[in-house]
Amino acid sequence: MDMHNEDQNTGELSFENRIDLAELQASVLKIKKQLQKVIVGQKEMVDLLLVSLLANGHVLIEGVPGVAKTITAKLLSKTINVGFSRIQFTPDLMPSDILGTSVFNAKTSNFEFKKGPIFSNMILIDEINRAPAKTQAALFEVMEEKQITIDGTTYKMDEPFVVLATQNPIEQEGTYRLPEAQLDRFLFKVIVEYPNAEEELEILMKEQALENSTKTSQIETIIEGSKIVEYIALVNQVKIEENLLKYIANVVVNTRSNSFLYLGASPRASIAILNASKAFAAIEGRDFVTPEDIKKATVPVLQHRVIVTPEREMEGLTSKQIIKQIIETVEIPR
Repeated sequence: MDMHNEDQNTGELSFENRIDLAELQASVLKIKKQLQKVIVGQKEMVDLLLVSLLANGHVLIEGVPGVAKTITAKLLSKTINVGFSRIQFTPDLMPSDILGTSVFNAKTSNFEFKKGPIFSNMILIDEINRAPAKTQAALFEVMEEKQITIDGTTYKMDEPFVVLATQNPIEQEGTYRLPEAQLDRFLFKVIVEYPNAEEELEILMKEQALENSTKTSQIETIIEGSKIVEYIALVNQVKIEENLLKYIANVVVNTRSNSFLYLGASPRASIAILNASKAFAAIEGRDFVTPEDIKKATVPVLQHRVIVTPEREMEGLTSKQIIKQIIETVEIPR
């Protein structure tokens, strides 16, 4: 009888530690610590960048120039030992400038494919909404398929493969609004606000303390890229109960029938909330999703996927406010 209890106990223990998330949790904390050496505030941006990395998704970072969008993405890539490339989007940028191009080799009398900057692990795209539609379209195909086909040959991207794109608010000079189908490719949209007075002072003090060193020289590499691939596999194993899947579905379906919204969210959005909430759980060291994880994921997943009706937009309502209202009104199924 005692043995039976012991078996039951060990069974329970193994259930509690179904997947070991301690190393993942420790790595995330170490990365945050490195970024805090340089970045002041911007806690939400850093959290969402790390969650998107673990959920294997791309991020759109929006904010006015100068609020550390680019430097945060750059520093994050330095904490992980992966390939990094930065592409500055401009109105004259062509698809071949991103994907690569076939070059004639006189020795072999053949065309050889010369890979473009997209062939990396972390790709920072600066001012994504300044390039023409066909260049954006070339990029979004790679983001979705994680491969490109050129001259009949398919090239797969190495894992991890994540695109971090920055954009200036659309009311700024020389920007194109990204089409809805393309926005849908991004797991999150992070809106970066101005720092407050205390943070502004801390930024100046850190800048003064730098003297002759650079911001990137202060950042140490914490983990290998292969570890990120392992962590992504762990996050996929995080459990979620059926009633919480219903909750995600109800929230997303609600965006489609909401009178304040002109465009609701697609099934891709539901999957994005699912994946992001698993990553939020894993970072907390849990192998199961809670309603709180879903709530944390919902605004950054949905705010760029829904469109507020023109009347409500004129009244100053934002998609974020409407999504928060939906989260509060949809009950969690028992």
